Amino acid sequence: MDQVECVVVGAGVVGLAIARRLARAGREVIVLESAEAIGTGTSSRNSEVIHAGIYYAAGSLMARMCVSGKAALYAYCRDHDIPHRNCGKLIVATRPEEVDKLQSIKARAEANGVGDMQLLSGKEACALEPALECQAALLSPSTGIVDSHALMLSLRGEAEAAGAAFAFHAPLLQARVVGEGIEIDVGGEAPMSLQCRLLINAAGLAATTVARRIDGMPLDRIPPAYLAKGNYFSCSARSPFSHLIYPVPEPGGLGVHLTLDLAGQAKFGPDVEWIDSIDYVVDPERASRFYPAIRRYWPGLPDGALIPGYAGIRPKIVPPAVAVQDFVIQGPRDHGVAGLINLFGIESPGLTSCLALADHVADLAQA
Repeated sequence: MDQVECVVVGAGVVGLAIARRLARAGREVIVLESAEAIGTGTSSRNSEVIHAGIYYAAGSLMARMCVSGKAALYAYCRDHDIPHRNCGKLIVATRPEEVDKLQSIKARAEANGVGDMQLLSGKEACALEPALECQAALLSPSTGIVDSHALMLSLRGEAEAAGAAFAFHAPLLQARVVGEGIEIDVGGEAPMSLQCRLLINAAGLAATTVARRIDGMPLDRIPPAYLAKGNYFSCSARSPFSHLIYPVPEPGGLGVHLTLDLAGQAKFGPDVEWIDSIDYVVDPERASRFYPAIRRYWPGLPDGALIPGYAGIRPKIVPPAVAVQDFVIQGPRDHGVAGLINLFGIESPGLTSCLALADHVADLAQA
């Protein structure tokens, strides 16, 4: 049976960052990916925002990983010529009763270590964005956007340059603890068995499924899995905005916000629906919900400008009634299986946090 030091399951942006981090530390790494290429799931179906770390609970893993990951990601993009833009974001209060909420959002951001937030009057915000209509706003200067595909290609390239190998169409079928290692059965067109000393489950939407295939993994340590589908629409009209525009958060979500790609094209979303199976179809009829929400801050949105864009699915580990969750990263001290690290619920801000998450996993692997 072939033996390898480390196996990473999942070639999304987080799995790629982990593989790169471990390979550059001198470890022998194989990445198993059930799909045909890197980043085909959540990593390629998101708004590509570099988040500042504003909304997460103080002290949470999401908050800590986002803030440190943001700094690391900007530095990585600069050093590796990854297309990105530090465009900033405006969180806008469109009703008088929302204005006071901006101060509490600012306070939460500051508790997370985001110290550059600026309160703006409606006049000041509209001076920055003349097409905007609002009562007041909160400026996040450190929010940005990134070419996620270019980022993933770079991470893969550096992982391979450090010796990591990739196997595609290679799902993990079963795993079991054997002596001082973990034995893995891999499916696909070229089935094989591997033995490793370190198995990292970074399978994103499939992370709970992978965990259940590991003999000895306590079932009560595997969180339930839920799928939250975000529907996004593109805009046929030219965007007049240079900042991302987010409304004051609503119960259960951040509302319909405007993000930009690196070409300046506006994207709107998400309209969230909880689903039972993976489905990436965007129903054009959902546009009727978007127009009134967007026109609260962009009254000039033309009729008929919204066209179905894409859908992304978040790997939730809490039900709709809870909605808010944190990253869950388990090492042997959490579940008792030597050599196993599980990553559950790695949704937004996973892209922003990928390099910080990789460092965190590398530290766990040394513990």
